[in-house]
Amino acid sequence: MKKILFLIPLVFNLNAFGQIKESSWKTIDESSYSIQYPENWELNVSETMGTSFILLSQQTSAEDKFRENINLSIQNLEGYNLNLDAYVAISEEQITKMITNGTIIESNRIIIENKSEFQKIIFTGKQGLFQLKFLQYYFIKDEKAFVLTFTSEASQYEKYNIIAEQILESFLLK
Repeated sequence: MKKILFLIPLVFNLNAFGQIKESSWKTIDESSYSIQYPENWELNVSETMGTSFILLSQQTSAEDKFRENINLSIQNLEGYNLNLDAYVAISEEQITKMITNGTIIESNRIIIENKSEFQKIIFTGKQGLFQLKFLQYYFIKDEKAFVLTFTSEASQYEKYNIIAEQILESFLLK
């Protein structure tokens, strides 16, 4: 049987984070998806750690060592015959077993009429020096998993949650 590692949240330890002051939004428009984000967030398309993109919040102080971010990973599921339920089960197990102090806070199926179905998961864990909180959306389409991840210092999560959810909710599969 093939083994596949589905989910390890991507964390970007950079010297900065941002304020919510969106004046206008930009769009990433690819053949399989689109997503919108505030123009004051930095777009990185270098495919770091297998991501399709990373959106980074603005810097607010030189002392802050973590930059809140959103990234997209697209995983090829060809030959695994996985639906969303199976993918979620594997991912939840990895969260609790592979992330230091990984704790799932919420896991809910979201169905948007005539649009899409996805799993929303919120969890915490420690990576390196940082206590982090994650918000993820999992979509399955055409034997691919699309995993959107918002990563924040746990202490900053509420400050960024509203704008992060606006960005994640703008995601559309084509």
